[in-house]
Amino acid sequence: MVKDSPLYVLPLNLGTRIVDLTEWATNGVQLGSAYYFAAAATVGTMGLGWYVWNNRQGKINPLVDPQSQTRVLPDGSRVCRYMKTNTLMESRQPDALTLYDAVRRGARVSNNGPMLGQRIKQADGTEPYVWMKYNEVIERSVVVSRAMRHVGIPAGQETFIGIYAKNRPEWIIIEHATYNFSNILVPLYETLGPEACSFSLNQTEIGIVFCDTMEKAKGLLKESGNIPLLKHFVVMDGVTDDARAEFKKADLTLYSFSEFEALGKNAEKVDLVPPKPSDLATICYTSGTTGTPKGVMLTHGNVMADGTTLEYFKYTELNSDDVMISFLPLAHMFERVVQSVMMTQGGRIGFFRGDIRGLVDDIKTLQPTLLPCVPRVLNRLYDKVVAEVSKSRFRKALFDAAMSYKTREINQWVVRNNSIVDNLIFKKVRENLGGRVKLLLTGSAPLAENVLTFVRCALGCVVVEGYGQTECVAAATITIEGDSTAGHVGVPSPCNAIKLVDVPELGYFAKDNAGEVCVRGPNVFKGYYKNPEQTKETIDEDGWLHTGDIGRWTEAGTLKIVDRKKHIFKLAQGEYVAPEKIENIYGRSKFIAQSFVHGESLKTCLIAVIIPDPEVLPSEAKKQLNLDGLSMEELCQKPEVKKMVLDDMVAVGKAAGLYSFEQVKDIYLSAEMFSVENDLLTPTLKSKRPKLKEHFKPQFDDMYSRLN
Repeated sequence: MVKDSPLYVLPLNLGTRIVDLTEWATNGVQLGSAYYFAAAATVGTMGLGWYVWNNRQGKINPLVDPQSQTRVLPDGSRVCRYMKTNTLMESRQPDALTLYDAVRRGARVSNNGPMLGQRIKQADGTEPYVWMKYNEVIERSVVVSRAMRHVGIPAGQETFIGIYAKNRPEWIIIEHATYNFSNILVPLYETLGPEACSFSLNQTEIGIVFCDTMEKAKGLLKESGNIPLLKHFVVMDGVTDDARAEFKKADLTLYSFSEFEALGKNAEKVDLVPPKPSDLATICYTSGTTGTPKGVMLTHGNVMADGTTLEYFKYTELNSDDVMISFLPLAHMFERVVQSVMMTQGGRIGFFRGDIRGLVDDIKTLQPTLLPCVPRVLNRLYDKVVAEVSKSRFRKALFDAAMSYKTREINQWVVRNNSIVDNLIFKKVRENLGGRVKLLLTGSAPLAENVLTFVRCALGCVVVEGYGQTECVAAATITIEGDSTAGHVGVPSPCNAIKLVDVPELGYFAKDNAGEVCVRGPNVFKGYYKNPEQTKETIDEDGWLHTGDIGRWTEAGTLKIVDRKKHIFKLAQGEYVAPEKIENIYGRSKFIAQSFVHGESLKTCLIAVIIPDPEVLPSEAKKQLNLDGLSMEELCQKPEVKKMVLDDMVAVGKAAGLYSFEQVKDIYLSAEMFSVENDLLTPTLKSKRPKLKEHFKPQFDDMYSRLN
């Protein structure tokens, strides 16, 4: 389990200025007791207006009955009760059935409004967002697609186009250049090295790759002997004559992006070949936690169908006035499907500058209304706030009172950010996210219930959590607007039904409303590229995608993810264990940044490798153990530190209802984070379990020898 890795956590270092209350100096003498009394009195009177619940600003009318959010179909599967028929949605707009259509619809409904923005430094030293309009993006994509024809890249569904870059406007221009002639886009994970990219480049027989930097292009050049069909490189940041000569020596062609566009402007104006909904749009390579990456084949129809998930959002309906920040990797479908919805609605997409350290400034400058997010960002935000307010008992009490008040509001389906509490306590949190966010989408990993509730209270906007996987594009479920109940992932998307099937080895049965989550609908992928065996293992003969996750229907008809079918193993006493579930629970411990729970069929107990949180462990070691001035490496070697961490883990596990056999009996503390660079994480930041098992084998052997 990866809760929070400094190598990948987006550093929302809002620090001591994250909430207004933290600016009330810790020195009570400076402000005086009267100031504190006034503040406390203000919070103490926050409940006076409760009688106006039903008329206050921000009251959301639930999309469906909150106590009965889904209905059962004849085959036992479920759809959202919002769906009036049993027909699943394939698109939100009849004139946008493909991604090619979507951008052109966006141009129409926005009246050729701004589409893609990036920060560009001006003569006066400012760095505002500068925008390209829809028609300019479309025209430039046509130019790039004609340049591809000019250099010999064929049109049609047999041709794949590679892109190896961070998020930026050129990424989208290249993406749509690919669709203009019904080609298929293959994004390469920006965090992967060139060697790891070779597999997907070779499997899809790519002849051209677009890179953002010369460094990436040269990395692929070194691997060119292993990628024989790759002949053309286009670099967005420009190229030098020396680099051009270096590629020519290897019989490869190197262009700058501007040169490539110039080729397209002068190329033959061949007619475009727009895709059909059934045509492949992209092959997205999954993480490969256990072996060779698998190429998920997604059609235009798949992506447009998944975009119907936002059909449920009536209070926060997106339109051409909305703007989103793009910083989540475009190699992941979560980011791309959200962008496809923005384009369909004629909205704006502003890109971060590529340096994650400047993300907060980018967000504050852009002032997005839509914020796609991931749990590690929200965990970081929550941890910073809690750490700051905990420095003073008064501030902590004030914060708790504010949270209590806001929790009562959101439990009554009131979503707003203009109350006294919002302006007094949470204003800085909102300002550091631009101050205009109306909808925050989170997904890709479970989010702790207390963090989700905090974000809903602090931001005063609609915060929804989704669940899905690349094989169904992104979202298969989403929580409805205003539902403040944490701990579930909502209702099936309008494009799919969900059923639960028995997993007897783990004791889950559909008759008890529990089992493996299966998804069927127009968002389900067409299979793994050139891998029919694993396709058959994943999609059954009736078209159901078997996710490998274990779900349970709640009494309200929402889905709760409770376990994981994959990676389960049996201990010597015959008990089945799902390590990822245990890791997610241990992730609630304040000490843990990352964890890997390990067990073996010939052993009777579990052990684990723990990466402590470097922002928590030193202060807690000083506070609880009087250990000061030690490095993380030194702290990890201290037996008393290990005991402190293990005791907290066991307490957290007990509170979450873990059985005794699910609790680890020993741990190894390591100061080295799991990362993509050390090959212990996938590009989507999932643990590579076989690699971790191999990497920490000496430590596991040592722990088991002592336990025996």
